Amino acid sequence: MNRFARFVLLVFGCYSATLQVAAAQTSTPAQSEQAFRERVRPVLVQYCVMCHNAKLKTAGVALDGLDSSATFASQGGVWEKVLRKVRSGEMPPQGLPKPDQARSDAMIAFVSTALDLQAESHPDPGRITAHRLNRAEYNNAIRDLLAVDFQPAESFPADDSGYGFDNVADVLSLPPLLMEKYLAAASKAAKLALGRVHYEPVLQRVTVPRDPSHVQAWEGEGSNRWRIAMQSEYTFPSDAEYLLRIRVRGKPGPSAKETLELRIDDQAVHTFPVAFKPGDEDEKFRRSEFRLAVKAGKHQLQARVLIDGASQTGAVAAPPPVPGKESIAVDWVEIGGPYDVQGPSDTESRRTVLACSVSDHDRCAAEILARLARRAWRRPVTPAETLRLVKFYRMGVAGTHEYEGGIELGLKAILVSPYFLFRVERDRPGVLPGAASPVSELELASRLSFFLWSSIPDEELLALAENGKLRSPGMFDAQVQRMLRSPKSAALTENFAGQWLHLRNLALWHPAQNLFPEVDDSLRTAMRREVELFFESVLRQNRSVLDFLDSKDTFLNERLARHYGIAGVRGTEFRRVELIGNERGGVLSMAGVLAVTSYPTRTSPVIRGKWVLENLLGAPPPPPPPDVPALQEKAIGKTVSMRQQIEAHRSNPVCAACHAKMDPIGFALENYDATGKWRVKEGGFTIDASGKFPSGQAFQNASELKQLMRSHPQEFVLCFTEKLMTYALGRGVERTDKPVVRAIVHNAEASEFKFSSILKGIVESAPFQMRRTSGTSGKEGIHVAD
Repeated sequence: MNRFARFVLLVFGCYSATLQVAAAQTSTPAQSEQAFRERVRPVLVQYCVMCHNAKLKTAGVALDGLDSSATFASQGGVWEKVLRKVRSGEMPPQGLPKPDQARSDAMIAFVSTALDLQAESHPDPGRITAHRLNRAEYNNAIRDLLAVDFQPAESFPADDSGYGFDNVADVLSLPPLLMEKYLAAASKAAKLALGRVHYEPVLQRVTVPRDPSHVQAWEGEGSNRWRIAMQSEYTFPSDAEYLLRIRVRGKPGPSAKETLELRIDDQAVHTFPVAFKPGDEDEKFRRSEFRLAVKAGKHQLQARVLIDGASQTGAVAAPPPVPGKESIAVDWVEIGGPYDVQGPSDTESRRTVLACSVSDHDRCAAEILARLARRAWRRPVTPAETLRLVKFYRMGVAGTHEYEGGIELGLKAILVSPYFLFRVERDRPGVLPGAASPVSELELASRLSFFLWSSIPDEELLALAENGKLRSPGMFDAQVQRMLRSPKSAALTENFAGQWLHLRNLALWHPAQNLFPEVDDSLRTAMRREVELFFESVLRQNRSVLDFLDSKDTFLNERLARHYGIAGVRGTEFRRVELIGNERGGVLSMAGVLAVTSYPTRTSPVIRGKWVLENLLGAPPPPPPPDVPALQEKAIGKTVSMRQQIEAHRSNPVCAACHAKMDPIGFALENYDATGKWRVKEGGFTIDASGKFPSGQAFQNASELKQLMRSHPQEFVLCFTEKLMTYALGRGVERTDKPVVRAIVHNAEASEFKFSSILKGIVESAPFQMRRTSGTSGKEGIHVAD
């Protein structure tokens, strides 16, 4: 079997399960039509057409024209809607007659198989337009190309989102302001990489949370006991001297002499005693300052409180800190500098850029710029392109009279090139217009790296693609596994999970302080970190994605555990915690998710229900009609419960249909307040968390809701797979992708829906590995002007 035949089997392998089912159900067009008239058409006529016909066209859908199996080809989009609505139990709606489960299952099986067969006979992997790097991708690409700790995209305009993600190519435009930002960022990045930035001394403050749980428990024994009072990161821009000032607050132990020790990268650099005068309130704060030579780069700062000696009886004088009680802690650290800079620092970024194997400056410049352009542009660089970059180098030398000034200008040209800023995939010569063809291995390498890393391919991945080995047997899967083990795959958590679960909105969430005074930055950070660590656990331990719905563990530090009412968790460090009882488990009970689906003053069953429908069940309701009356905020919890208010609100027939789906799910989560804290009452009213799905399945609380969703996983896994595929492709999932999604989910069922089986199905699918040509084969692309 040749390589191309193996490739075809690879990308279409996810259809195999569907085809096996199809072979058992259909054999000839006449038999297919007969089966359609027996299993599908009677259900439509009896339960659907009375509302969804050409005359009424309820919800904009008419089904009376779906009168033969030939409509699977001509009306595939309508059939996909029918399939989803019947499968979820939404249609027929509550209160109207429904087919029995056997008839419903037979119809679902026949329709899904017919749609999948239609997709197999007319494969369409879709097409991704020219894809501008979004802000996260730009930052990561600069980091990985130049080894600089620089976040230039923080000043860029916010990226638009499509289908819930900001890496969707169709919405990533290029406004004039962004082009100006690109020019400035390229200049700064080139200077930083070469150490050619002149820094004026500045004084910056590193703040420390005031939450008592930030102070960790005592460690060590006897006179060697210590506890962490502050820890942070700081990037020192140059090899130079820096001024460090530190201020502490609180009160020392009654009979112990305490010392504060400042450490950089776990090396002690300064100590001073914390000696307060008893009863002197003016001496509540104590400062110390010193100067220190520090190498350029990111360093870990840590302040420790040390116990100097024990009491005469040998007992440790200072007790462990008590949450809520004042103890010695760091108020802030100020860092001033750099002073006495000694020329360009010998940094990793400088070594990365200036690596060269020849002594001639012009030849060395050509080697450097071609090497950097190859990584930045994700492909080999032609001799003509190298010559153009050398021209920029010579212009830089002429302007600065420095070799490094020339390299700087050449590097800037690389970073403002459309080849760096855009991911452009070319049609292959000889492929018919509108036909499907595999993307090149270099394009596949970029698809994979931007999916898993939100960044450019590394040298190993790029070299494999360049040499035509990425699709060789076993190699592609090995690269996927290697990339997932890399720390850079944290981008999947930050950018996919951060948007799928709306964690990014936590930065904008500011609850009313008079109602929720316990919420501060440390709690907000802990809320987000819990969800991120849980997502990483499911990903890296290859757990079932159903654990997102419900699980027996989570990740907590003392601050968040105290918020949840969970005892036995001490310190700022997060750790895995086994959950007892049914109050917690899965993302629906995590404070980070519950907070971003609430108002600043109260919960919102409507917002929470809508969030679950959109992000977990793949059944988003339509936008609300205009002029929807507001709830009587002041009455909630006093004269009327939230449930009573919303039930009265949805008595409006215009609102009833959508609210019937959203509200029961939201009511099930009402035991969690707007900050995710558990409660049994809302004001003076006992919370009623019962409800039922459109299918009629009832639940009494959030725990039973999660159990129902997990025991009937099809809708969630389909939704999750669509979300992950949207993010992976950088485009919306289209009708022609739906059969691929169903096949991925079907194949993943054998592994109990392990994360890896879904991810593997996506990266090996036709939409990820192939593209549809445009009819302008060989003419598409972006060219760099001389």
